Amino acid sequence: MAAPHLLNQAVVTQALHDLRDGQLRRCLDMGFGEHELEVLKQPALVALLVNACVSWCKVTVDCEVLGRLVGQARDSEREIDTVDRMLRLGGSSEMVCRYYGLTHQEIAVRREIIGQPGRKGRHPTLREAQEKELWRTWKAAVAERHIALDDEMAMLALATDLAESLDASLTVVWATLRRWIARESAGE
Repeated sequence: MAAPHLLNQAVVTQALHDLRDGQLRRCLDMGFGEHELEVLKQPALVALLVNACVSWCKVTVDCEVLGRLVGQARDSEREIDTVDRMLRLGGSSEMVCRYYGLTHQEIAVRREIIGQPGRKGRHPTLREAQEKELWRTWKAAVAERHIALDDEMAMLALATDLAESLDASLTVVWATLRRWIARESAGE
């Protein structure tokens, strides 16, 4: 004898769960009509449906929703990678909190996961040669990437790249860039 079809079991289980929770609309959206819902109120008929060896329902995949879910998962992974990179490069908790909405506790956990101890005290300042190199590479990259001075997320991504290339603290690089942006915006 053939085994009961698992899809039938899953659909009946979901429909009964939704009915118990008063989610009639969800049952109707699955394709059940009023007559079929009356059948689900009869235990003997429910057993017949659950134990049927042939599938009495079909699955359709909403590719648009599936794509959005996969995209959200990828975006989340990229965001975690970005936050981890920022923390490895000396990004402050305040930066991560402001731009990615993590709490200080969540940031502490991220630091622990990636093996980055929290900083105590001030970040070292840039040496004069580093600041000159930062200015030169920043100006060139802003022009090359066509970044508007008020595009904070693009500027933060650039600051992260620059901190990595200069082997400098992201917090210090970001503070320096923000100071320069404020001057340029003020027309100095």
